Amino acid sequence: MSELEPGELLPSDRMQNQVLEGEVTQIHRGHRYAEEGDTFEIDGTTFEVTDVTERTLGDLTDEDAQAEGMENLDAYERLLERAHENFEWDDDSEVVLHRFERQ
Repeated sequence: MSELEPGELLPSDRMQNQVLEGEVTQIHRGHRYAEEGDTFEIDGTTFEVTDVTERTLGDLTDEDAQAEGMENLDAYERLLERAHENFEWDDDSEVVLHRFERQ
């Protein structure tokens, strides 16, 4: 277990604020950025990574998108397309789920 800088896992201040407000409880990334049991702190509040699972984009559901602060999976896909140059949704693309809880 290790203490992470929040920016290592959560790529923007906006997302870190959404985590602090309880609007975001997980994030999918292209690589593994944490291990189960790792912690990070935002404005004095500690969060623990509770699940790190390899998945594919095709595994994602509306519930996953909502846990990442989006309305649904379509909105999540549009966000990824805007955020990443030359991004194209491919159901077979591998991603890593990082789920966390306030401690």
